[in-house]
Amino acid sequence: MKIAVYGASGYQGKLVLAELAHRDIDMLLVGRNAARLREAATTVGTAVGTVDAGQRVADTDDHDRLAAAFRGCDAVINCAGPFTSSGPAVVRAAIAAGCHYVDTAGEQLYTKAVFDTFAGEAERAGVTVVPATNDGCVPGDLIAHLLAERVQPIEEITVSHFIVGGGGFSRGSLRSAVETIDAIKAGGLSYDGDDWRTGTPARHATVTLPDAPQPTDVVKCPLSEVVTIPRHIEVRHVESLVDATVGAQLGTPLTPQIIDSLPEGPTEEDRRTQRFTYLIDVVSHDDQSARGIIRGHDTYGITAVIAVEAARRLVTDGAKPGVLAPAQAYDPTSFLTFLAPHGISWTITVSNTPTPQQ
Repeated sequence: MKIAVYGASGYQGKLVLAELAHRDIDMLLVGRNAARLREAATTVGTAVGTVDAGQRVADTDDHDRLAAAFRGCDAVINCAGPFTSSGPAVVRAAIAAGCHYVDTAGEQLYTKAVFDTFAGEAERAGVTVVPATNDGCVPGDLIAHLLAERVQPIEEITVSHFIVGGGGFSRGSLRSAVETIDAIKAGGLSYDGDDWRTGTPARHATVTLPDAPQPTDVVKCPLSEVVTIPRHIEVRHVESLVDATVGAQLGTPLTPQIIDSLPEGPTEEDRRTQRFTYLIDVVSHDDQSARGIIRGHDTYGITAVIAVEAARRLVTDGAKPGVLAPAQAYDPTSFLTFLAPHGISWTITVSNTPTPQQ
């Protein structure tokens, strides 16, 4: 098995390289700058041992060269944001090269565009594309599927993200936020009725975290789970929320000069001490409620683990061709169980009666 990593020299890309090396998976480093690729390979080799990794230079504006760079690989992991502007070219090149494709994107409109644009092309090529294989979308989408097996019919699903600590965002994440600032300020898409819509007011202004004495103020935020969940669950309304303080940070204007002056990303110590809680709240037509709770630490580190495992499973286990949501490509319980040794815990409670923790 050989997996190509596009954007291999970036902050998230180097974490993905380290995970591939840790799991002794052959890799190919692909990006725009040969010197930075060599530096990334050296950095990963120093951290985890000898890394025998090829490197190819290709830009997103040269389809033929990019597809040629991927050819001979089994899958592509795209870590090069902002995905809204450059991601489609990488998806197209991966499909042309006959490679399965996953990415670490968190950009909601980009995720939807992948489904809208590449479903038929991927199916005809016999490859599987799973966008947004990150710390939030994969476990959230999988948990939502397990909840839907317990509660039917579903009226509403609310996805809420809460993150404490972590030293802030990487430069790449901030560039993605700047590129999608209008969607962030507008709250992004909601799924309402039978389609995705903009401008739908949030149904919730607060969310109560597990064991919290008081509710937390929240705001709408464009998370990818809103795009993926309705593709495998029959539901009337899906919206995504974040802590209001985080929403305010994401909506703060930043210039490219400010972003370039910041550290590449959180330090290893910052990542180690970070904690996140993701909630998937479900309400049925008859007002039965259920909640999935996902807890973990180190959003960037766990994204690397998830993206590598997502790509590996497409190669070794297979999935139907096309563009798929995580729960369409992977067995939810199996994937979530895999994440447990990496610090991810999850519980499901239906009508306030807990099911056994996995």
